[in-house]
Amino acid sequence: MSLTAMVGARVFDGDRIREEAAVLVSGGTVLDVVRAQDVPAHAERRVLDGGLLAPGFVDLQVNGGGGVMLNDGPSGQAIEQIAAAHRPFGTTGLLPTLITDTPAATAAAIAAAAEAAGRVPGVLGLHLEGPHLAPARKGAHLAELMRPLAEADVARLIEARERIGVLMVTVAVEQAPLRLIRRLADAGVIVSLGHTDAGYDAARAAIDAGARSVTHLFNAMSQLGNRDPGMVGAALAAGAVFCGIIADGHHVHPESLRVALAAKRGPGRLYLVTDAMASVGWSGGSFTLGGRTVYRRGGRLTLADGTLAGADIDMASAVRYAARDLGLGTEEALRMACLYPAELIGDARRGRLRRGAVAEIVHLDDDLGVRGVFTF
Repeated sequence: MSLTAMVGARVFDGDRIREEAAVLVSGGTVLDVVRAQDVPAHAERRVLDGGLLAPGFVDLQVNGGGGVMLNDGPSGQAIEQIAAAHRPFGTTGLLPTLITDTPAATAAAIAAAAEAAGRVPGVLGLHLEGPHLAPARKGAHLAELMRPLAEADVARLIEARERIGVLMVTVAVEQAPLRLIRRLADAGVIVSLGHTDAGYDAARAAIDAGARSVTHLFNAMSQLGNRDPGMVGAALAAGAVFCGIIADGHHVHPESLRVALAAKRGPGRLYLVTDAMASVGWSGGSFTLGGRTVYRRGGRLTLADGTLAGADIDMASAVRYAARDLGLGTEEALRMACLYPAELIGDARRGRLRRGAVAEIVHLDDDLGVRGVFTF
């Protein structure tokens, strides 16, 4: 089996940046990261002109891309188009995301994800953001399609996880009985809390029942208050919970994100999501979501009434925002885009460049722009 050595760039291995290093790849797998001077003589050298190599980004909330929304017609082809649109921006692993929709659309999304998983490069599973959300915190979702989580839903979701692999389900605390959260968690479904008006105590009870993530922290949830810390306070205080954040300068004030980063109790971490819509990798000015027009203006996506409707951002842009606008630096921003989401979904082959990792590598320039995406 041939051996390829990627040389000529610095290497972020998932933990730290290594100077004068090389990534050894064979058969679609990373064999090691070594000093450039230690590359075996028989290796085929792929020489790069500077920059930084990093693990492929992992995005756990992707509604669309390339002019396509998953909700517009859940299918394997739609998922393939969405994944292809995000790959040039460094995302080599993602969860296509269906927001609140009808039972038929949900069933179609599950079938499409099951068909795409293992066939479409980069598709890791599925994220169902709804329909078990709170109308009081609906955001851009359709409140009339929201409903409580029931026993029959749990059975279908557990069966779906077995077919798909990775299944993340966003539920509102007030719409999901604790015993059902526990059943989902015990069956390997990643339960994420969001679109909820729940107070701190109720949110902590849901976390204790097995919820492991919070969907787009700060957005569409009860806020940190003086007498009730709300969903935000519960998310930051609970060490077992990871929190997705939309780092685009529109969804959350940068100072709020800095406070959250400083306050988050571990080992759970804040991780980057794009919450991307059809606009990624597409030049159009508007598109539809649930029969409503979404307008693209000045880096924002909104409904006619001004409600934010997802984000007009790719993961590389989110990394740059985290590194510079939030002051996190390159290493932590990259961990938030690859290592931490991979840890949440339990994917030991992604998020790091080390022996046994999948050989999906992003080549970045000194400004964290994507120069190339390599898969083997």
